[in-house]
Amino acid sequence: MKHPIGLSIRNGTKVYPGTIALSDADFDLHLGAVNVLVGENGAGKSTMMKVIAGVEQLTDGKIFVGDEQVTFKTTEEAARYGIGIVFQELNLFPNLTVAENIFIAREKTRGHIDIDKNAQRERTRALMERLEQDIDPDDLVGDLRVGQQQIVEIAKSLAHNARILILDEPTSALSAAEVEILFRVIYDLKSDGVGIVYISHRLEELIKIGDYITVLRDGVITGARSMEGVDVDWIVRNMIGESGKDFAKEIEHPFGEEVFRAEHVSLGSSGGGLLVDDVSLSLKHGEILGIYGLMGAGRSEFLECAIGRHPQAMGKLFIDGELLSEKTVAGRIKRGLALIPEDRKNDGLVQILSIRENMTLSSLMQFTRGFHMSLAREKSTVADFVKRMTIKIASPENAVSSLSGGNQQKVVISKALMTGPKVLLMDEPSRGIDIGAKAEVFRVMRKLAAEGLGIIFVTSDLDEVMSLSDRILVMSNGRITGEFDRETATNGALVEASAIGHTTTTDNKEPA
Repeated sequence: MKHPIGLSIRNGTKVYPGTIALSDADFDLHLGAVNVLVGENGAGKSTMMKVIAGVEQLTDGKIFVGDEQVTFKTTEEAARYGIGIVFQELNLFPNLTVAENIFIAREKTRGHIDIDKNAQRERTRALMERLEQDIDPDDLVGDLRVGQQQIVEIAKSLAHNARILILDEPTSALSAAEVEILFRVIYDLKSDGVGIVYISHRLEELIKIGDYITVLRDGVITGARSMEGVDVDWIVRNMIGESGKDFAKEIEHPFGEEVFRAEHVSLGSSGGGLLVDDVSLSLKHGEILGIYGLMGAGRSEFLECAIGRHPQAMGKLFIDGELLSEKTVAGRIKRGLALIPEDRKNDGLVQILSIRENMTLSSLMQFTRGFHMSLAREKSTVADFVKRMTIKIASPENAVSSLSGGNQQKVVISKALMTGPKVLLMDEPSRGIDIGAKAEVFRVMRKLAAEGLGIIFVTSDLDEVMSLSDRILVMSNGRITGEFDRETATNGALVEASAIGHTTTTDNKEPA
């Protein structure tokens, strides 16, 4: 089936100070089809989509909608041509309701006099029903999980009947069930003639959903064709110029004594249930413990309990056999815990600060003597971590918001490592990271473990947890429902354990 071209870019070039983000690119967006866009972090994918959505303008080149040459100076101008975008980094107002976020700046009104909140609620309910989500229109967005917030972003674009819909990493925070729902919505939109641009680092996902594929490397299009006959090897070769980058190869090393132990950790929810339900686990020096489970399993909440974000949590924690009595995040960092949060934009970085300032934010005392701070030592340490983590930057003084998602994640990891932790807690460490950056991060994790660091990482990616973990725990509905070593772990066993349901109790719990 031939799909008409709804939008095209010819000789598109976008130059930032010190960087050519897009170089002489030709791109065709087909209507009634999924147009897959793939490339490593910093390859130019998000830049190209921002140009189409009116967030940025080309330095050189032309954009056509049909036969009409256009220039989108604002997102509003792009929206008038039916272009909507769902960004990887969520752009929602946490203090507003779901309905208010969906209709922000495009409110439904009664005679242009006041906002018709009932109409907005009804439309929101219909959208949530279409997305098969039990989210109330009056829920505050700030109270929703990251995956639910992503659903709200998608609903926002659907509410305005976009004819071209750009989805930037739409499944990065979704569970497997939510991904299937999203795919069903995408198939419906395709049949309605909507042209979808789909950006993802999950290569098998791209092959499943895509009709056309465009590959970018360092701002240059290295491959563009129909998806027919495309396999993972073809994509990777065009992405990075070689047949693939493996996940971290195992570095064999003996484990040390126990470095971290949790006993009967529980965390209640506002609805009366338990987000974390009687979780006990231990970790040795040099061990990588993977926690697998779907969104809502309580994995992230357990890490938050460990780092001190929920002082009301129950249970006991130990570092090197000594009770962890500190209740604050700062106190637990001093005792040797560090957390890489799932939501790097809101929880891991201060977007208006420089790369250098973000990296050293949690370890400023290392560079301070009395009332004086040694900027020279700070810069030297930052330069060392930039090299160690292979972070692609023009200057450490640039704003951290100027970096690609993968490089921002490396800055967050560097910030945690600068505190000199004994235990590193990592929540979805590869979220929004391309295959090359993922391999680099995993190699660093293996090297750190070989040096004696204990690592607990949370993921919903089976390949990651199977390839990287020394031992695997599975969580479901707040509880540990399975434990596996390398010999007993299989994809089927992990999936089966993650689907186990149960009842919960709150008896005999002590403050964590």
